[in-house]
Amino acid sequence: MLIKTAEFICSNTQIDKLPVANKPEYAFIGRSNVGKSSLINAITGRKHLAKTSQKPGKTQLINHFVINDNWYLVDLPGYGFAQTSKKNRADWEKFIRAYLTKRETLQCVFVLIDSRHEPQKIDLDFVYWLGENGLPFMLVFTKADKNSGVKSDQNIAKFRRALKQWFEEIPTHFLTSSETKIGCDELLKTIGDINEKFVLPA
Repeated sequence: MLIKTAEFICSNTQIDKLPVANKPEYAFIGRSNVGKSSLINAITGRKHLAKTSQKPGKTQLINHFVINDNWYLVDLPGYGFAQTSKKNRADWEKFIRAYLTKRETLQCVFVLIDSRHEPQKIDLDFVYWLGENGLPFMLVFTKADKNSGVKSDQNIAKFRRALKQWFEEIPTHFLTSSETKIGCDELLKTIGDINEKFVLPA
């Protein structure tokens, strides 16, 4: 898929103020330091589309971007290490989960996981929650350039083994790098394939 246009639409925390649900939608979420904004910028070929920061937890809103006037890319707040109050974290969790369960045109949740680390409980718990709620998701392992290929493969294999305890079918996964762009074309092709089958809910 060739990205011709990528435009910021809005940021908010209120489900009833989201853009009209008339396009296929893809949500990106992960721990606060997983490199989500950098990967979104790499995928879209726009250096400053999603705001990046050295401080984890920069994204605190639901951010909608329209891509090629055809589909929405949604940048969700990271979970885990954001330096904020417990109340704020609880509020974020509430509206994130409300968005994920109520957005009718959401086609897939891309769960970003740092390929440098062995399976983390916080990632596994979130993935299990997606499964319990019947939400379609795929795994996106990030920062491949900062790890040896062997180590990344080992960590991915461990994560997949952990999921086998809960899931009969292990979801698709991608190994990516925002620096070298590996995995970005595969991710976009997958989105393009889903878009071709998209039917607007009645």
